Amino acid sequence: MAARELQERIKKLIVDGRLPSGAPLPTEPALMAHLGASRNSVREALKALQAMGIVEIRHGFGTYVGAMSLAPMVEGLAFRTVAGHHRGEDSLLQLLELREALETGLISRLAGRLPDRDLDELDALVARMERQAAHGGDGLAETDRAFHAALYRGLDNALLGEVLEAFWEAFHTVRTDLGGAPQDPETTCGQHRDILDAVRSGDSLQAEAAIREHFGNIRSRLSAPRPRSSQERHREQEDPRTPRRHGEPGPQGRHHERV
Repeated sequence: MAARELQERIKKLIVDGRLPSGAPLPTEPALMAHLGASRNSVREALKALQAMGIVEIRHGFGTYVGAMSLAPMVEGLAFRTVAGHHRGEDSLLQLLELREALETGLISRLAGRLPDRDLDELDALVARMERQAAHGGDGLAETDRAFHAALYRGLDNALLGEVLEAFWEAFHTVRTDLGGAPQDPETTCGQHRDILDAVRSGDSLQAEAAIREHFGNIRSRLSAPRPRSSQERHREQEDPRTPRRHGEPGPQGRHHERV
């Protein structure tokens, strides 16, 4: 039996049995008998499912249904995005567009509907950002991150939260490798204040516009040619045939056009 088929049959066992996270799975001998597979095949299938968070192997105790966290998916998405970025692809811009589409599509559901306790928390986060901006912006990125997490928490959508985390992990892994100038901290604070004010007032169209404005600088930076590393410059000097990234001059000063 193929490894993939074996994994699917174990997943079907969990689904058909309506087993919740933490529920014990049949013992290894029972799984071998039920699946008609060897011990090694069952163990390899369980290890693969554990890597996906579907099962949890507790050595000496048995195998249990896992937490089914989205963390493996998010980690894979962040890694794919960062790896593509360093190959000169638009993977980070694509992830930004996904996040922007999600936020602009969902912000209208929050306008005028957040309880006072959530608005107070967001107010406190913007106030913290303003203090951080006044002192050079140290810590501003993490407060920005907390603002967006708090903003959408009321939607009770775990997948949305995980996708936002994937964006942050990917973006901050490559933030020193981006082109363009970072946005002024005071401007960043003003954009978050605008988002909060629009949500508080119930103006869904203004809230969407404020979200798009917030992403404008990030998109510009992602669209700008990123600085070459010393290793890349050295490689290009040694081999003039080395392809240039979009927006960088070729050997005769010409620019490659995006199509």
